[in-house]
Amino acid sequence: MAIAVPVLLAACSAPPRPPAEAIAVPPPPPPPPPIRPVEAEPMAPATHPALVFTQLTQGPVAAVLAYADKVRPLGGNELAAEIGRLGEPGESPTTQMQVALALAQTRVPADLVRAIGLLQRVIANPATEAQPLQPLARVLAARYQEQRRVEDDRDRQAQQLRDSQRRIEQLNDRIEALRAIERSFARPNSGTPPPPAPAPAGPKPTP
Repeated sequence: MAIAVPVLLAACSAPPRPPAEAIAVPPPPPPPPPIRPVEAEPMAPATHPALVFTQLTQGPVAAVLAYADKVRPLGGNELAAEIGRLGEPGESPTTQMQVALALAQTRVPADLVRAIGLLQRVIANPATEAQPLQPLARVLAARYQEQRRVEDDRDRQAQQLRDSQRRIEQLNDRIEALRAIERSFARPNSGTPPPPAPAPAGPKPTP
């Protein structure tokens, strides 16, 4: 009986336990935000291949690039037929660009000069239709002018080489002519009789 009294006193002094319903349960942590893929930095159009650049470009520039890809593998007769089909471009910037691209493929200096002239007309055209084509026209005009300078230098060097070879041949002919004259002096002339031998000296007559 003496042991039960302290146990009862301890039970009475302990704080009452709250009911199970009153215990607050912490809310679950919020889910992490969804991971968004990092988009790669778009490449500049100049670093794309020509085909990708054509696909990304719309309007008259895409049409001109597609036409450039079309005429690039054409041969001489096919290019002549294509230039004849296009005819005189008139004042159409798109047709002027197409004719310039076809002319630049012929490898004829006069056609390249004409192609540069058509591109310069597109560059100087203030019309709305020509403005999208002007950056491409400037690039092509610069490229064709550089090509013309290279071809002019090549033709000039070829002409200088031909002139040098002609001068060498002329010098060789002169040297050979001088050698022939020298050989003619060195050979004895077989047609001329030898000079007579001098008469033996006799005794001098006495006075």
